[in-house]
Amino acid sequence: MTDKIGVLGKKSPQRTGVERIVNAPLPTVYGQFRAVGYMDHDRGDEQVALVHGDIGTDGVLTRLHSECLTGDAFGSQHCECGDQLSSALKAVVAEGSGIVVYLRGHEGRGIGLLAKLRAMALQAEGLDTVEANLALGLPVDARDYGVAAKILQDLGVNSVRLMSNNPRKQEALVRHGIQVAETVPLLIPPCESNITYLRTKRERLDHVLPHLDAVAHLS
Repeated sequence: MTDKIGVLGKKSPQRTGVERIVNAPLPTVYGQFRAVGYMDHDRGDEQVALVHGDIGTDGVLTRLHSECLTGDAFGSQHCECGDQLSSALKAVVAEGSGIVVYLRGHEGRGIGLLAKLRAMALQAEGLDTVEANLALGLPVDARDYGVAAKILQDLGVNSVRLMSNNPRKQEALVRHGIQVAETVPLLIPPCESNITYLRTKRERLDHVLPHLDAVAHLS
């Protein structure tokens, strides 16, 4: 038996919700941050918010960054994720305050690392990112931003200036009780390796990417 037995032989209740576990200083190449760690008891994920400066409560410059091992750690040019993370960290330091919520469990828009790699293999054969997920019998986007809203609420944030090109993030935050005072574009210059992927995000996933119009020469 793995459940703990409490008084009178009753099982201890399972914890639910999002719990703050630790707050540690984190010096980075971008500047000084606080790494505020959380446990999402509902999903079993460990989460972290990188907080810079005195964030206040309203209009906080914020990035909700979905975990992307290939982009964030390996510098993949299949996507723009690594550059977006770097740009967001630089932006909050330049602002003097802000938050980057790094959302684990969001790999491959929520399908997981190995499934994402399988989808990338299908994209190499000619499918776009939406078609590849569907060909694998997987959702196009399975991400849930409820945990991000709970983290922001725990940090005392009422409203954000959201660094994102994805209107669905804004809609999700508002639905979970965080107001979005402004959407701040986070546009990364495309390259030959990711231009098709980015065009699919604009055309099929409603991302706001007006800068792609200037790079029609890329295949």
